[in-house]
Amino acid sequence: MLIKYKKSYEKFAMGLLSFMPNEKEIKVLRNTMKNYETDENLQLFLWKDEEIIGLIGIQISPDFIEIQHVSVNPSFRKQGIGKEMVKSVKEQYPDKELKANEHTESFIEKC
Repeated sequence: MLIKYKKSYEKFAMGLLSFMPNEKEIKVLRNTMKNYETDENLQLFLWKDEEIIGLIGIQISPDFIEIQHVSVNPSFRKQGIGKEMVKSVKEQYPDKELKANEHTESFIEKC
């Protein structure tokens, strides 16, 4: 189930984001979290089954949604969770086209 990020989920979100190749440095990671917390056009969602196991971050523009981050706990990969997160975002914003950025493009193409 996709849930909207809250500050109380910060450690989970940072842990999942740190799996993204461009988010390895703590300074970059903290800046990314700050952006999601302060920019109204950026939304962060967590995927929760029995526990939080995935994350998807999006940027909302008037015509489309750009997927900024997609990350799944390594123990739960290859189970379709990333695809489910993308599908859930698409369902939440049915009137908008989904696009990828350079960091999520290869994954989104597979979806």
